Amino acid sequence: LVEFDALGMYMMVPSNATLFFESQPARSVYVLCAGHIKLTTSSRDGKTLLVRIAKPGDVLGLSAAVADTPYEVTAQAIDPVQVKSFQRSDFLRFIEHNLEASTCATKMLNREYRDALSDAVRLALSNSISARVAGLFLEMTSDQDDPKPHFTMSLTHEDLATMLGTTRESVTRVLSDMKRKEIIAIK
Repeated sequence: LVEFDALGMYMMVPSNATLFFESQPARSVYVLCAGHIKLTTSSRDGKTLLVRIAKPGDVLGLSAAVADTPYEVTAQAIDPVQVKSFQRSDFLRFIEHNLEASTCATKMLNREYRDALSDAVRLALSNSISARVAGLFLEMTSDQDDPKPHFTMSLTHEDLATMLGTTRESVTRVLSDMKRKEIIAIK
């Protein structure tokens, strides 16, 4: 921890600021300390997919840094965030010489893989938009033991639509229907 604390620097990033862009060379690795960051990717024809929302504790740019490839996504702050930024070479040297850090990095890469697989399954195997929305909400509350799980939605209906491969209108319609049927409550 002493070695980890000595590396990198803390940065405050304002809402809507971009930490890094898709296809940009991966020069840094970031640990999200506070706030939320949306990770998006774009197709050649300009369509954008919201891949996921990063939360405190997530490591951003890790797979690109390890593979020495460009960033796969664009990282944009949803709210003011604090990150710890590491130069790629310093971070790789740190995980190379520290078994515990290497194990943590491996676990983070495995989690990225599992999240990507879960997203692909949600998009490909859900027969309805309602099922996609419900699946996403269940994933967002999966770490809660509360019989009435809850979360703060920092995404717009447009963001949800890009994350679920549908339109904003469809998301709005599904959310209204779920609220009317008392499946969800919105405050």
